[in-house]
Amino acid sequence: MAETAAGQGPDNEYVELAVEVFSMLADATRVRIILALRDGELSVNRLAEAVDKSPTAVSQHLAKLRLSRMVTSRREGTTVYYSLANEHAPQLVTDAMFQAEAV
Repeated sequence: MAETAAGQGPDNEYVELAVEVFSMLADATRVRIILALRDGELSVNRLAEAVDKSPTAVSQHLAKLRLSRMVTSRREGTTVYYSLANEHAPQLVTDAMFQAEAV
């Protein structure tokens, strides 16, 4: 991570990117989707069951998560499978849950 002069902290660009990440995670359904994907890829229908939302609603949240590069997708026939792009988002969610317990 790039720092500004004299150890003033991270560049504004990184701060803005961090805000975008937290903004994506500021929705309970998206947090549940991230947690559901920790163990591997799932289809939209399986994710909808896991988070107790309609496939349409889950698809809309997945589109946002894809744009923010938190999840990736692959198509197999007519089914699209989603997986985590990396382990950073679930770690942030886990850390936030530990923080919530401590408060």
